[in-house]
Amino acid sequence: MGSTPKKILIFGLSILAFIAVYFALFAPKTDSPQTAENPESALPTNSSVYLSALTDLEGKAVTMDENKLIFLNVWATWCGPCNMEMPGIQKLYNQYKDHKKIDFYIVSDEDAETVNPFIARKGYQLPFYQFTGAYPPALDGNAIPRTYIIYKGKIIAEETGASQWDRPEVIELIEKQLAEI
Repeated sequence: MGSTPKKILIFGLSILAFIAVYFALFAPKTDSPQTAENPESALPTNSSVYLSALTDLEGKAVTMDENKLIFLNVWATWCGPCNMEMPGIQKLYNQYKDHKKIDFYIVSDEDAETVNPFIARKGYQLPFYQFTGAYPPALDGNAIPRTYIIYKGKIIAEETGASQWDRPEVIELIEKQLAEI
């Protein structure tokens, strides 16, 4: 490959990277605005935050239990930040996997043929699911990972981007919510 094609390729990739960064960081948000008086008051409070068309990796339909605290993570195998936060999610899940009042949903739009080898290679023991279709407006976003903690149709916490999910403040938030259920 000569010098000119390399320069064109680098220029093209730079433009694509700039566009991706723009949409990830600066594009107008479609999320509901939060009020200054009570930031949680503008968060959704109906069943539109629950995913329909959710299946396990064997293709069996799954229904989210609206009476439980939900930890929902939207991710992909190819996503670096998603992979970075997965060990913390595994630790958090290990802490609560036997608790009857909380369910974890680790959701991707990738097919089982892509997700299963990833899980086997990494050794994760998480409840992975597939979702097909459009996300409800409250959960729709243009970036992954996206994580939500939901109870009774209300988003209690949400974060876009990688996070350390087994940190003390997350556990404190979950414990507080579980005590109220």
